[in-house]
Amino acid sequence: MSDPVGKLPSELDQLPDRDTEETAEWAASLDAVAQAAGTRRAEYLLRRTLQHAEAAGLALPKLLETDYVNTIPTAAEPEFPGDEEMEARITAWNRWNAAAMVTRGSKYGVGGHIATFASAAWLYETGFQHFFRGKEADGSGDQLYIQGHASPGIYARAFLDGRISEQQLDNFRQESGGNGLPSYPHPRRLPWLWEFPTVSMGLGPLSAIYQARFNRYLQNRSIKDTANSHVWAFLGDGEMDEPESTAALALASREQLDNLTFVINCNLQRLDGPVRANFRVVQELEAQFRGAGWNVIKSLWGSAWDELFQLDTTGALVRRLREVPDAQFQTYATRDVAYIRQHFFGANADLVQLAGVLSDAKIAECFHSSRGGHEPRKVYAAYKAALEHKGAPTVILAQTVKGYTLGAGFESKNANHQMKKLTIDEFKDMRDLLGLPIPDSAFADGQVPYGHPGANSPEVQYLNERRAALGGPAPARKVKHVALPAPADRSFAPLLKGSGKQEMATTMAFVRLVKDLMRDKETGKRWVPIVPDEARTFGMESLFPSAGIYSPLGQTYEPVDRDQLMYYKEAKDGQILNEGITEAGAMADFIAACTSYATHGEPMIPFYIFYSMFGWQRTADQMWQLADQLGKGFIVGATAGRTTLTGEGLQHADGHSHLIASTNPASLNYDPAFAYEIAVIVKDGLRRMYGETPEDVFYYLTVYNEPKVQPAMPEGVEEGILKGLYRFNTAADLAEAAPAADAPKVQLMASGTAIHWILEAQKLLAAEWNVAADVWSATSWGELRREALECDEALLRGEVRTPYVTRALEGAQGPVLAVSDWMRQVPDQISQWVEQDYTSLGTDGFGLSDTREGARRHFGVDAQSIVVAALAQLARRGEVPASAVKEARERYGL
Repeated sequence: MSDPVGKLPSELDQLPDRDTEETAEWAASLDAVAQAAGTRRAEYLLRRTLQHAEAAGLALPKLLETDYVNTIPTAAEPEFPGDEEMEARITAWNRWNAAAMVTRGSKYGVGGHIATFASAAWLYETGFQHFFRGKEADGSGDQLYIQGHASPGIYARAFLDGRISEQQLDNFRQESGGNGLPSYPHPRRLPWLWEFPTVSMGLGPLSAIYQARFNRYLQNRSIKDTANSHVWAFLGDGEMDEPESTAALALASREQLDNLTFVINCNLQRLDGPVRANFRVVQELEAQFRGAGWNVIKSLWGSAWDELFQLDTTGALVRRLREVPDAQFQTYATRDVAYIRQHFFGANADLVQLAGVLSDAKIAECFHSSRGGHEPRKVYAAYKAALEHKGAPTVILAQTVKGYTLGAGFESKNANHQMKKLTIDEFKDMRDLLGLPIPDSAFADGQVPYGHPGANSPEVQYLNERRAALGGPAPARKVKHVALPAPADRSFAPLLKGSGKQEMATTMAFVRLVKDLMRDKETGKRWVPIVPDEARTFGMESLFPSAGIYSPLGQTYEPVDRDQLMYYKEAKDGQILNEGITEAGAMADFIAACTSYATHGEPMIPFYIFYSMFGWQRTADQMWQLADQLGKGFIVGATAGRTTLTGEGLQHADGHSHLIASTNPASLNYDPAFAYEIAVIVKDGLRRMYGETPEDVFYYLTVYNEPKVQPAMPEGVEEGILKGLYRFNTAADLAEAAPAADAPKVQLMASGTAIHWILEAQKLLAAEWNVAADVWSATSWGELRREALECDEALLRGEVRTPYVTRALEGAQGPVLAVSDWMRQVPDQISQWVEQDYTSLGTDGFGLSDTREGARRHFGVDAQSIVVAALAQLARRGEVPASAVKEARERYGL
């Protein structure tokens, strides 16, 4: 403390000191305090000074870490507005039924988790009784992201309020009969209850941030008044290790999302053991969130600690709490008082003196159970403070005991996440602890009973009255369908008529279509373009000045390109969500927009465009989340295929996204070759997702950056485009060098940009080898397979149906050769339903940097390679001599 001012270099050395004498006096005063009252007193004064400066609005750096105590002192806690005794009884019933449900299910081997909800019960119950707004007021209510492993407690509460039956509780994790409950929050499996899937850890916090952000987007664009909607995300301290959990913290503070609260249940345990065994996860999280600009509220200690803190006149207790690692504190929760006196209070003389005036009962209460997350008054104070804080999101760090009230066999045990049941004796102990009126006779059959106070009981009446005051039951998902009118045909007309002699990539065709659709008077404002900082790559810069890039601050600067036609325009009511370099963030935005029809009763039409390689490969987990949440919208994988994106190399060359996408039942996957195909697919997609009878699906379209002349749409191909396959032309349609009438025949089939390779191969086969090839456009290998599988399933029910792909190719002569810019497994999806001889060409292996021509020759998918492969098929059938294959290889340098 006695170092002279300026001895240690810092950024302050670069600033002129206008009064060095005054500065020296401040330093001398601090030295005097340290010498007279000790360094701890000096530290305290400095921290109080900084706290005062922050409250006064002085622009000083904030402390990233505060003492290991509650942010809200007991004396500052607001009056609790509820009936604590009544709410304790309700919470006790929920605790019981959650544990009973999982235990009863364990006899079927279906598992479940008990300890998480046991630790977090009051975090949820206080919110349900006093804060969480339902949907019966303004249709939006609050958005609740429930921690996945806590789902049994939510089911128990829904059982108490009459929304779930005892039979359904007994069918927890047994859904196949149609009357079960999914293991975790799965909207697709239980769509009247769950809104947000959260158990894929890390996606809940990320989605919650972007949901809060999208609420503001709807508000600022005057689409829906979401001012009263608050987003609550319940998370585990272990879950915060997921990179997605903290990926968007800066976004939330940057955009001042004070409509968002994270509640992190800090029970200090993850799945296998302590979260930070040798450290303190609460302090780590506090620093992380404070550094990101969040308001942090710590609710660590219950009221039993008040006496200890009042006796701590030297600060020894607070210092000790800051130095004890989490794993040791977990141990204190399981050991006797003598151990705690020796290992905690025995650390120094001041603590020994403090412990000397404490009873064993007081020490046991403090260290075994008294946590801020277990007391409704503490939780209420934290939630109220979070809602009242303006200008930044809030995180509440609530400390709890994992397995609380489940007994000594569960509480704070490393293995409690994997423990699926309690014994009858343990249930009886739990019953006595919670004070529930369940007689011993209820256990006569060796089965733990469910408990319910009765539909007309004071507990249920109180619960229903509180929920009515807050706008109805929660969580709840309600959908009031709003059909969107079909856009005018004129928006689709330019793509249907082709590009004439002008070349145009299908990426640009899609962007032009959406630009026209955004002008539609009825639905134009509902389009939500989403792009991760690659708008110019995909030719979307023309949307900047017309649609604007969304920013809650508008545009506070003059853009460098303001004098240009397509200048960079940000606006508070901007329509484009340009997310920066974060595919995960863009997907979270997309999910919020895709589900706005349910969350807010406002259907939006999002399209998210990105490098196809960085979609299903990088963010596929979020796409499953999207499917679970019943989202609707267009995912657009641009610069698709393994050979189209020249020069970018291995990690940019996508040859497999369609294969991954095909694993998701909600994803309709198309690989259109021509602009008119895009128009037909998008138009039908709008009907299927937003029409009178909407389907819970989303679309994955791949588009290419390779400019080609776009033909006009032939007549009568719409059905084939949508089903996945149609004949584009025949050998007889060739203007020159048509093969002889008795020439060998082959069927060439391709998707996406590969259509141009087989069209060239068709000409070579005719002109140089007298082979007649018909060309087929396979717009969707996945949809062909989906429909064929449905036919196979129908056959098991005795219904005979012929797959569309079989019918489409009926009578087609010769073998089939399927080609794409994807792995061969993509076109091979349909092979078993093709009656002709079938083979494929594709781009298996790693991508590489080269010209398009060089890459295609490398993978053997260029026109000449296709010719050789077609001749080889015909040679195996004896329809051309084997020598023709050898001759072709030599001629084309293969």
